[in-house]
Amino acid sequence: MKKIVLSALLMLAVMSLDAQHSSLRTYGDAVQLMVDGNPFIVLGGELGNSSASCAEDIESHFSKLHEMGLNTVLVPAYWDLLEPVEGQFDFSLTDKVLEEARKNDLKVVFLWFGAWKNSMSCYAPLWFKSDSRRFPRARTADGKPLEIASAFSEEVFKADNKAFRAWLSHIAEADKAHGTVIMVQIENEIGMLEDARDHSVTADRHFNAKVPRQLTEYLSAHKDILHPYMLEKWSSAGCRMEGTWTELFGEDIYTDEIFMAWFYASYVERMAKSAREIYDIPLFVNAAMNSRGRRPGEYPSAGPLAHLKDIWHAAAPSVDFLSPDIYDDGFKDWVAKYHLPDNPLFIPEAKMTQDNGVRAFYVIGEHDAIGISPFAIEDSSDAQETPFVQGYLKLRELMPLVTKWQGQDAMWGLLFSQNDRERVIDDGDLVLTCRHNFTLPWDPRATDGTAWPEGGGFIIRLAEDEYLIAGNGIVVEFATAQEKAGQNQISLGEDGFVISGDASDDPSSGQEGGRGRKDTSWKAQRVGLGAVHEVTVLQDASFRSVRSLNGDQTHQGRHVRISVGDWKALHVRLYRYR
Repeated sequence: MKKIVLSALLMLAVMSLDAQHSSLRTYGDAVQLMVDGNPFIVLGGELGNSSASCAEDIESHFSKLHEMGLNTVLVPAYWDLLEPVEGQFDFSLTDKVLEEARKNDLKVVFLWFGAWKNSMSCYAPLWFKSDSRRFPRARTADGKPLEIASAFSEEVFKADNKAFRAWLSHIAEADKAHGTVIMVQIENEIGMLEDARDHSVTADRHFNAKVPRQLTEYLSAHKDILHPYMLEKWSSAGCRMEGTWTELFGEDIYTDEIFMAWFYASYVERMAKSAREIYDIPLFVNAAMNSRGRRPGEYPSAGPLAHLKDIWHAAAPSVDFLSPDIYDDGFKDWVAKYHLPDNPLFIPEAKMTQDNGVRAFYVIGEHDAIGISPFAIEDSSDAQETPFVQGYLKLRELMPLVTKWQGQDAMWGLLFSQNDRERVIDDGDLVLTCRHNFTLPWDPRATDGTAWPEGGGFIIRLAEDEYLIAGNGIVVEFATAQEKAGQNQISLGEDGFVISGDASDDPSSGQEGGRGRKDTSWKAQRVGLGAVHEVTVLQDASFRSVRSLNGDQTHQGRHVRISVGDWKALHVRLYRYR
């Protein structure tokens, strides 16, 4: 009997290992997603909520996504359609996703729409939703039941996890030879609405009990890297190691949120452990943002938000990272909140905009992002001339070079808008002044009232005085630090001449101009453009020169630029002189 049991366990382990084609690795300062042994950056798109609910839609959407330059599609997996009758499973939609993804050279990130989707339990099956006695709901402070399943119910967990395990077991078997599925998101935008926490009888009992020792020990062990919000909340009560939630964190709705986050995360941890047993690939959770001045419960309270990352990491260590869904303004600020020493950046949802092309360059260059995925991608144009498609196609070409340089402290991301036009980068003794291309004087769209599209890209230091600059709508000037400190800012026209001269410098004026005097005071070393080539990046990360750029294309050696509407990679070699 022992041999039979051991053999069965060994077979399960081998099945899981065979199915695992993706994993995470630390590479320098970055965390990389590895697919079939190679680093992989998700250039993705997420389908709309109902866009994978019939086979015909899946078929039509996936062929379009391939043409748009995507390498990955994020697809909902619907519990209500998977298990319409309790205990009876239908995997046909999952199989169709796998079939069409392979046909169109796409990887898949599945999103488990189980007990919660955008806070609500709308994707739970009808047999679940209609039996609130067996599957209780969360309640507001005044006792109102919500269409939000209780995270404190064992019956809720068992039903959700049973379906999740059955579905993952099917994928592990169906995908083991292919590795089409590279990550799984557990639930979707978990959080409480209408109130900061569940006020059911069971929830209240837990709220009035002592804080789990697991949490306080985590906070103590990670005190040096706690989120400032969490450190202040815990410190305000003296960093106590024992007590109730209010004794440790105070008596307000923000403590309610911390409490609720612990139990949501604890629920997800149990789901994640199930996944690890069956199909051990990277797992993540996503958060709806706490934006626009809203308070917990006005946004989905207690989700995997940046200020709650320590609670989620403590309660759900089997989850690999927490991800933001970004629909608000302030893109650069939002992504910075989630790229942390203990949390790599992956953006599973972003508002669909043509600016997502340059935003993808930015998050990869600045934040070593695992990937980005605009939402309702099937509704966007697949026309090859659109900025989004051009950006993704150029990034696919650049991928061997980007993955080589991630985490090496030699890459910077650029993202500019009409109101955010310049970034100065100090790189050793060099200063790189980077700006939106429309800050140059000669493009009429810069001044005719045209709304500036975002410009962006990344810069990689390949070696001393050698750089790769890629993206769209950017201009970069190089100077030594000494040179930059002594520069006079003179406005030059497209021809390189000063836009408006000084008559005193005209020899025919009879006046002695300042620019005519001999000046021997300049001591700084200068840097110039030795050679600039537009290049194509090959699979081995080497370059093939497309054309040499000089003269007007570099403003007579003053800068390198990629105009708005172009998507290029430029190989720049500098030289120095006095």
